[in-house]
Amino acid sequence: MAEIVEKGTWVEIQRIVLAPGERAPQVPEDTKLVPLEMRAKGFLDKTAHLGEEAEIMTPAGRRLRGILIEINPAYVHSFGPPVAALSTIGVEVHSLLTEQEQAP
Repeated sequence: MAEIVEKGTWVEIQRIVLAPGERAPQVPEDTKLVPLEMRAKGFLDKTAHLGEEAEIMTPAGRRLRGILIEINPAYVHSFGPPVAALSTIGVEVHSLLTEQEQAP
């Protein structure tokens, strides 16, 4: 029996948005062979079983339905390595704003 997941748990769902035959004609040939899949993370709306359909509330307040595929999923994306030139901007902006507030 599939694991029971309690309401309010942080989860990830998956849903097929478009089947391979429904993809746009301008999509590359290799892409047309696979479905367009949606994955979303959010809080489980009702107690559900892993592997079955469930509804979530995303942090942005959207309600989405799909197959419950993961419990407590992590964010694994990356925006690449830090850009050195941008690493001090926060401190510099804060300093400039403080100077403006103190100016007569």
